[in-house]
Amino acid sequence: MSKKAIFTAAITGGIHTPTMTPYLPITPKQIADETVRAWEAGASVAHIHVRNPETGQPASSLDLYREVITDIKSRCDIVLCITTGGGLGMSTEQRVTVLPAFEPELGSFNFGSINVALFPLLSKYSDFKFPWEPAYLAMTEDYIFPNTFKSLREFSAAFKKYETKPEIEIYDVAMINNLAYMIEKGHIQKPVYLQFVMGLLGGIPATIENLIFLYKTAKETIGDFVWSVCAAGKNQLNMGTAALLLGGNVRVGMEDSLYAGKGNLAKSNAEQVENIVRIARLLGVEPTTPAETRKILGLKGLDKVKY
Repeated sequence: MSKKAIFTAAITGGIHTPTMTPYLPITPKQIADETVRAWEAGASVAHIHVRNPETGQPASSLDLYREVITDIKSRCDIVLCITTGGGLGMSTEQRVTVLPAFEPELGSFNFGSINVALFPLLSKYSDFKFPWEPAYLAMTEDYIFPNTFKSLREFSAAFKKYETKPEIEIYDVAMINNLAYMIEKGHIQKPVYLQFVMGLLGGIPATIENLIFLYKTAKETIGDFVWSVCAAGKNQLNMGTAALLLGGNVRVGMEDSLYAGKGNLAKSNAEQVENIVRIARLLGVEPTTPAETRKILGLKGLDKVKY
């Protein structure tokens, strides 16, 4: 078990909708404020999506991203991991535009196609605040989140060109094979940073046995790497704790879970960060500072971003 760990807060994501909680950050100010609160609570990385500030629908507007990330940068030194996953249904072109626009230190890089199935959530709500919400959830019954080898190659070239470190999102074990191939062909350079994403319907179940399987397979296939875990819903804290016990890092946040304890809606991302930091400290693990995280991940530094 490491004595230090990187804690990431995934602030709003592109999965949950405004009907599901009144606390979901939607506007640029809310997303920036939540990021700063998460930093104050011990997060050294924030994973950033943006939303339409009027309806809460996931968006790809560079103006919205710019408003969020410049606000955050003016207030704290947290590492920003900007999504290239975007929202469901966005084109590859929409998803990748953040790299040339902002040249961030870190960006998410989804490493294979997957059925991201959100449609079961429809049965939990009878009324929705906005018309886009039920349609957005329903379409996932017949939706594949596409990340083909062609797009992996194109995304890899963009990450390399703009000196953005990829946070490689692994939703299932086959994506480790994809990564090994891309390393072999020279598209991805080691050392790599992996995020094991667990518990989504369509991805690998969130169990300790599966986490060990993912880690062991990656270790045998690609060698050394830095890694983190995020898990959906009720699995967020227990899988995060398992990651800490195994020497890994942890992502929490309202992209992955809307709760801070059983039955308690999280009122902020900071509340979720505080929970996992409290557990970490009971285990003798302290959160890294943003400066320490930059060193661990080999990031280019905040002075080299384009915002």
